[in-house]
Amino acid sequence: MTEFLAVDDGTIAYEVTGSGPLVVLAHGMGDSRHAYRAVIPPLVAAGYRVAAVDLRGCGESSAGRAEWSRTAIAGDLLAVIRHLGGPAVLVGHSISGGAATIAAAQEPSLVTAVVELAPFTRKQAVRLGDLRVRRVRRGMARLLGAAVFGSVRLWRSYLDVAYPGVRPDDWAERLGRVDALLREPGRMKALQGMGRVSPADAGAQLGNVRCPVLVVMGTLDPDWADPRAEGAAIVEALPPGLGRLETIEGAGHYPHDQFPGEVVSLVLPFLRREAPRA
Repeated sequence: MTEFLAVDDGTIAYEVTGSGPLVVLAHGMGDSRHAYRAVIPPLVAAGYRVAAVDLRGCGESSAGRAEWSRTAIAGDLLAVIRHLGGPAVLVGHSISGGAATIAAAQEPSLVTAVVELAPFTRKQAVRLGDLRVRRVRRGMARLLGAAVFGSVRLWRSYLDVAYPGVRPDDWAERLGRVDALLREPGRMKALQGMGRVSPADAGAQLGNVRCPVLVVMGTLDPDWADPRAEGAAIVEALPPGLGRLETIEGAGHYPHDQFPGEVVSLVLPFLRREAPRA
């Protein structure tokens, strides 16, 4: 059942399932908590209380917000954790990976561990050589087109590249849900706003994180020519010994939706080993 939390100038929608230590799931831009539908049941079965959150402007959360930065998103996530009586393990995908970094650095007593899935956590620089990689060229063109023109069609086209090979069994329903949400008033503006903000605020906080961090990258992620190198750079920027990188062969930008079983098999041992206080 959807619940709502008032934060600043809007509301954040979330849904809680299960009982036990708290795990908070945050999705990427242009999406909703529905992205974690295959991950939630095994986490609950393993004994966790799972809160799946709709980011500001997304899903059932209120649109029309003034700020789309990772810092603003981190504030929303911390508010949810406080409301649910944290601490929590914070799982963030893409833009929310950077937001999770900021939340952990700002409130170490509320965030016991972080999982970053295909995260945008560092300032990006596109090199000419990157454009020689076909999936990067295709993904970048569609991603930029969707953000600049506010095109739902181009966003769906980007998702075709971001999910290479393996698709969820409910792929048609998944696309239909994304399409319908982005056509609601204010939802595409949220995507565009998130697409314009720099990850520099998250990168600046990597050295201030004090909890364990698991970074998971897909080897075929179209957002980077070398996803493994991007993940390794995030781990390198963390204090020594806190970060670990794992990759999922054949996954694109949505490893938790393409390969939920593989993601859960990485996350559960991390939770048991690194985050017993959550």
